[in-house]
Amino acid sequence: MLSEPSAATVRATLPVVGAAIGEITERFYARLFAAHPDLLRDLFNRGNQATGTQRQALAGSIAGFAAHLLDHPGRRPDALLGRIAHKHASLGIAPEQYPVVREHLFAALAEVLGEAVTPEVAAAWDEVYWLMANALIAIEKRLYERGGGPGEREWEVVERVRETADVVTFRLRPVDGGPVTRFRAGQYVSVRVTLPDGARQLRQYSLSGAPGENLRQFSVKRVTGSGSGGDGAPAPDGEVSNHLHAHVHPGDVLKLSEPYGDLVLDAGPDTPLLLASAGIGVTPLIAMLADLAAAGHPGPVTVVHGDRSPADHALRADHQSYAGKLPGAAVHLFYERDAGPGEHTGLVDLAGVDVRPGTRAYLCGPLPFMRAVRTQLIGKGVAPADVHYEVFGPDLWPAAGSREPAV
Repeated sequence: MLSEPSAATVRATLPVVGAAIGEITERFYARLFAAHPDLLRDLFNRGNQATGTQRQALAGSIAGFAAHLLDHPGRRPDALLGRIAHKHASLGIAPEQYPVVREHLFAALAEVLGEAVTPEVAAAWDEVYWLMANALIAIEKRLYERGGGPGEREWEVVERVRETADVVTFRLRPVDGGPVTRFRAGQYVSVRVTLPDGARQLRQYSLSGAPGENLRQFSVKRVTGSGSGGDGAPAPDGEVSNHLHAHVHPGDVLKLSEPYGDLVLDAGPDTPLLLASAGIGVTPLIAMLADLAAAGHPGPVTVVHGDRSPADHALRADHQSYAGKLPGAAVHLFYERDAGPGEHTGLVDLAGVDVRPGTRAYLCGPLPFMRAVRTQLIGKGVAPADVHYEVFGPDLWPAAGSREPAV
């Protein structure tokens, strides 16, 4: 809980800090990477730094956390903290890195706001920072204890399957021959590759195979430089996705983290479920469907997916096969072109989809898609607390100004 004097100071200064938070985070990353260039080379996503999306996500999380402390005294934003902590754990973030972040963040704050950062203001925001940092450290400690600690393990690629023109699935087994930790459907792993310039970049990929298998399976969409980042900067080609597509084949070895992620199935056998995806967002939901099919889930399951065309629908056969094994499943496929019999032409629209009372929904796909589906679900009576989501890349939902993310 934020102390009363600090709460008053944060409330008074939040509009000023919020208005400048984008510039503050830009200065922060510039200072951090100047002092620790290895972090940009081996930890942070260079593409997200180039487009500014990582800065937007950091700004949104800080402002959102501070606003929550003011709006809900005594109650932590566990959904926000949990999502950040899972991402940190997959990257191997350690407690000793938090003072480093604090040093450069507050230096940036002082640079941008100047004399407005009085000792009282600095102390109040320092309290906000350490409330957030210490909560994350505690959650990450529990995640590490559950998963065997931070670190990476070597995995050999045993199979490579081309799903579409731009999506490849990799199946891997541990090089050491040891047991494979069971994951929860919907989780992801960090994958580290060494790029031609020597950078050891990490990316997170959802596990798209069934939990309980002795292999790890993830599916990678090749990211091209179309579109732009959150601040209008041109988006570069995905370094890691293109490297995996071009250079990784059976017999090659990759380093993977333990599974992490908080978008996981958590429902009773009779709970109505709705799994909605678009594009490569299908991957965590395929694992959920595989898990439900293996368990013989008896409850109703509504499957919704949107894509450009059937040919662009990665894991389409698995999507339909797993759903077909569920007695209570209804499948709604939306394609912008080439829709077949029983399929819909156009963008995902839930107007004609039966959504049962008590439905728990899981969403993954582009942010505009998830916002639209969430709005439609709430309009059909689904409780906001029962709509869960996963964002590939920096989570810009809080940065968009919403104080109620769909978690």
